[in-house]
Amino acid sequence: MKILLVIDMLKDFMDSEGVLYCGEDSEKIIPFIKNKIQEFQKDDAPVIYIADSHQKHDEEFEMFPRHCVTGTEGAEILEELLMEDALVVEKSRYSGFFNTNLEELINRYGKNVEVHVVGVCTNICVMYTVEELRNRDIKTYVYKDGVASFDVKAHEFALKQMESVLGAEVV
Repeated sequence: MKILLVIDMLKDFMDSEGVLYCGEDSEKIIPFIKNKIQEFQKDDAPVIYIADSHQKHDEEFEMFPRHCVTGTEGAEILEELLMEDALVVEKSRYSGFFNTNLEELINRYGKNVEVHVVGVCTNICVMYTVEELRNRDIKTYVYKDGVASFDVKAHEFALKQMESVLGAEVV
């Protein structure tokens, strides 16, 4: 069984007016991700959205500007990517696994799952979620045309790390 994780395709990261806009490179991945979502839907394969969601006084705001506050427009998934009856996992840290039910959701699909990953930011939330997938020995694919970051060098470094150190397949 294959699963698609769509990480942090949220207005605060993707909209040019968003608090932590990931830049023009992030906008270029939207059509690719939309196609991947449609591909997985055609195959009746699960699509899980991972969504940054913070309380108003989250300690993360000591490092980053206030972003993706629960219930705000900035925390919303881009409308053009959102499916009906979407499975959404809200997270408050970089990894999609930290204090969430993501592991339980993935385990529902059996032991021989493979997880395909798209989203932002390559060097932050994507990489730390991939690290957790690989630590659970889950076969993981990262689509280089489906991930982006505001920092090109960090993006390239993260792709190399995910492939050479974590053992994810970057395709």
